Amino acid sequence: MCMAEETKQETIRYIVRIASTDLDGKKPIYHALTKIKGISHRIGLIIARVFERETGIAFDEKIGKLSEEQVKLLESIIKDPLKYGIPEWALNRRKEFYTASSRLAIMGDLEFAIREDIKRLNKIKSYRGLRHAWGLPVRGQRTKSTHRGKGPIVGVMKKEARKSGGKKKSESKGSKK
Repeated sequence: MCMAEETKQETIRYIVRIASTDLDGKKPIYHALTKIKGISHRIGLIIARVFERETGIAFDEKIGKLSEEQVKLLESIIKDPLKYGIPEWALNRRKEFYTASSRLAIMGDLEFAIREDIKRLNKIKSYRGLRHAWGLPVRGQRTKSTHRGKGPIVGVMKKEARKSGGKKKSESKGSKK
């Protein structure tokens, strides 16, 4: 009994590499997948359930206990989720602008797609594109009291600061000496 427990502990890999990301082997499959950029807790759980259906391994099994073949299957589910029956509404890039197809974008592909979307919005001079360019909130948030750190400092100067040409008190005191 003791020997069997030791061999189980030896087979756990503490770092599992999936989609160019190092995942913690001590965490369950559905939780470890959320460390990949572009996979949220919801799609991570859906992918883990599909993996369970394909292999019979529980979705909450530690990811470090999986063999290389099982890791490759998990990676193929991430690469082509529609092939394995994951619904389209769960994907993060639904009906893309140029291709009109849906996919799960992860890591660099996701960053590139978002950057291209913002470029397209800037190019056509849409309101959202202009707000992105100006560094202001895009989704209708109020700006009277928040989002103040995104631009140059604007405000009223004190008389002392105006006379000294915008210098701080400590600078003006230091220059008198």
